[in-house]
Amino acid sequence: MTKIILITNDDGIHSSGLAALKSALTPLGRVITVAPDRDNSAISHALTMDRPLRIQQVETDTYCVNGTPTDCVALGLNKILEAKPDLLVSGINLGPNLGDDISYSGTVSAAIEGTMYSIPSMAVSAAGREPYDFARAEKIIRTLSLKVMDYGLPANTLMNINVPNIAHLEGIKVTRQGRRLWKQPVQEIADPRGRTFYWIGGGTPLLDGGRGTDVEAINNNYISVTPIHLDLTNHEGISFFKEDLGIEDLENI
Repeated sequence: MTKIILITNDDGIHSSGLAALKSALTPLGRVITVAPDRDNSAISHALTMDRPLRIQQVETDTYCVNGTPTDCVALGLNKILEAKPDLLVSGINLGPNLGDDISYSGTVSAAIEGTMYSIPSMAVSAAGREPYDFARAEKIIRTLSLKVMDYGLPANTLMNINVPNIAHLEGIKVTRQGRRLWKQPVQEIADPRGRTFYWIGGGTPLLDGGRGTDVEAINNNYISVTPIHLDLTNHEGISFFKEDLGIEDLENI
């Protein structure tokens, strides 16, 4: 039976990364694209709830939505596809999704949405700068997609993949999420009339090179594959809240 693969992204329907993703997955089954009609980078897991959404068919099995990546997944699964897909892949993002940046990523959030629907889901990013050569990323996507469709993924877990945009790779590492904070992430600029405005983004990344992290892998020219879990609970913190803070023993609430 033909495999059904849903793809999306946060860079928009016209992104070269989305075209490369479709090229990588087309040999594996029927690929259905549902992507935003424009760039939605750093939109995180936002759903559009304050205006109606439209689905526009661009060509066979290709649709764009005037909404977020999460909107695209929700509409794709509930209004476009006739059955649950065998795989959801989000990407290929133009730039890395590492460490703390995962929280902002529309690319990763689309895969989170797929995981919430119990669909094996992957997020893929090219770590580097333009011009992007997607050949290596396409190869690893095909390989990992076949494995995921054969073996599935652990419950409530998605696969976050970052592929260095370089000619020579050292290999592939299974990693944990590191830290990737930014120094001076908000730029203050004056317009021609002397009025101050602000631009969020840029700055200098403060990287966590800790052993086993996604950041360390990319810094050392390895592909990073990170299992991301939907449960955000700090399970060690439960005993701290109960015993050290004594929250359950509070009186006169």
